[in-house]
Amino acid sequence: MEESHSIEISPQDSTDRHASSHISWRRFEYLSDLMRHFSPSERLALYICSIFLAISAFFLLVQLNDAFLVSVPEQYGTFTEGEVGPARFVNPILAVSSADKDMAQLVYSGLMRALPDGSLVPDLAESHTISANGTIYTFKIRPDATFHDGTPVTSADVAFTVKAAQNAALKSPRQANWVGVSVATPDAHTVIFTLPRAYAPFIEDTAMGILPQHLWKNISDQDFPYNTLNTHPIGSGPYMVVRADTDSTGSVTRYELRPFRHFTLGMAHLRTLTLAFYPNTEALTEAFKAGDIDAIAGVNPADVSRLASRADTAVLKAILPRIFGVFFNQNHNPALADLAARRALDAAVDKQAIVDSVLHGYGAVIDGPIPQGMFGTDSPAVPHVWTPTATTSITEAAAHVAKAREILTAGGWKFNDTTGVWEKGSLKLSLVLTTADEPELVATAETVATQWRAAGISVEVRIYPISDFNTTILRPRNYDAILFGEVVGRGGDLFAFWDSSQRNDPGLNFSMYANSQASSLLSKARATSDMKTRESLYAQFAEIIKKDAPAVFLYSPAFIYILPSSLHGIEIGSITLPSERFLNVYQWYTQTERVWSIFAKQEAQQQ
Repeated sequence: MEESHSIEISPQDSTDRHASSHISWRRFEYLSDLMRHFSPSERLALYICSIFLAISAFFLLVQLNDAFLVSVPEQYGTFTEGEVGPARFVNPILAVSSADKDMAQLVYSGLMRALPDGSLVPDLAESHTISANGTIYTFKIRPDATFHDGTPVTSADVAFTVKAAQNAALKSPRQANWVGVSVATPDAHTVIFTLPRAYAPFIEDTAMGILPQHLWKNISDQDFPYNTLNTHPIGSGPYMVVRADTDSTGSVTRYELRPFRHFTLGMAHLRTLTLAFYPNTEALTEAFKAGDIDAIAGVNPADVSRLASRADTAVLKAILPRIFGVFFNQNHNPALADLAARRALDAAVDKQAIVDSVLHGYGAVIDGPIPQGMFGTDSPAVPHVWTPTATTSITEAAAHVAKAREILTAGGWKFNDTTGVWEKGSLKLSLVLTTADEPELVATAETVATQWRAAGISVEVRIYPISDFNTTILRPRNYDAILFGEVVGRGGDLFAFWDSSQRNDPGLNFSMYANSQASSLLSKARATSDMKTRESLYAQFAEIIKKDAPAVFLYSPAFIYILPSSLHGIEIGSITLPSERFLNVYQWYTQTERVWSIFAKQEAQQQ
């Protein structure tokens, strides 16, 4: 039986309330009567004071409100970037071209994610541990991680992706990174990788994008590269494809992407991001001039001043961890086996002049095998626009020539005025410099050859198409000296470039360099995860290379990005590939809004 409740009002309560109301009314009548006795000037003064008080109170409230407001990026704005395409394999294990890698970076995410400052943070993973011996990596997947279609990300998806990368039939560019790695999935949210031996840079490989197994598992090896999921991808990255325009051949000409609301590191700020693909550089440039696109990445240094002339553009630059140099094959040319000859060849080169003239200042001079900014080396110099100074160039060129001649003379070489060649016994310092038919490589080779000739060194430059260069020159090690570039990965592993076991194809030791002490240091460096220890080991290695002079190290080029000046939040930082400009794309924005700091903190905690 329900209880009934009532409130009783006593006669005394009623009387008290009536008396209170009567007193309030009397006070109002008193104030009203008082104002009727004010003179017009007194009333005006009262009104002015009242208005001033109201305005003061309003501004006080506004200032108080501003004290609690902070500016945060707004979910707003569009951004369109153009590039020479098209993208054919928007797939983290098949991506080959720049367009492929750019789209894969936007659409997919891995267990870990690299940041512009070079560090790694958990992405699909919420945590990870590494065994004491450095061979077992255990990852825990976030329970709320999902793909763009709403399907949860599980350990099975990770295992499927790794095994696909290891599958020789798919010919994945990522295959070498996963050789010998076994993967176990004890439960839906745990992945365990076991390495055959300790390899510290392995953690970088776990940033590889993860494929949704439920969409790919029934696709055969033969059909894998041709499946429509390669051009209409579904991942778990910061952006998802909402539209794909194609031409008459079926090639995608334009992707429109929108933020993925459940991206693990927070929903992206830009409302729409578009990548438009053009058949060639000329079409891309015309689209930029016409304002059809907002940005171009990987700009040729010679084109910067022309493209950046638009008032609404900004130029961002970052030195890439790429080592361009001349690598000597001492087995192919006996004269190059002489240490004094190699050191003289190095001393004769004015490296800054090459950076200024060939790269228009968009690069950094290097003097060793370690890119600037890695392992405690000096930060890369800020690229500049080159202004030629004839006097300085002539003076420095003469200094380089004099130094090279001094080294040769001290090393027992004599210049034969009749033949115009440096000689040492039966040896003649004459060589062929070979490179691929790429504009910057050709210009660099010609400049180096000119500087060597100024020191009396006989040199012939040979240029080959890139395919012929790889098959007939590079792979069989058929050269005296080659001008080429090495791409050092984010992990900074130099083993493949300088260890004695990598002298023959498919190794990348183009100098055919063999030094047991150097090899020992490289093996130790790749096995330790302690950064200070690695830095020390690589510093010792660099000193050995400097002493042995197996190559002339020239420069590291700059990555140049032209984009709208209204775009904020972008950080290029330490990138190894152009596609890594999108590492923090979810933090890019064009406008801000002011919100109370408590709400900004809540949003930051959710991200």
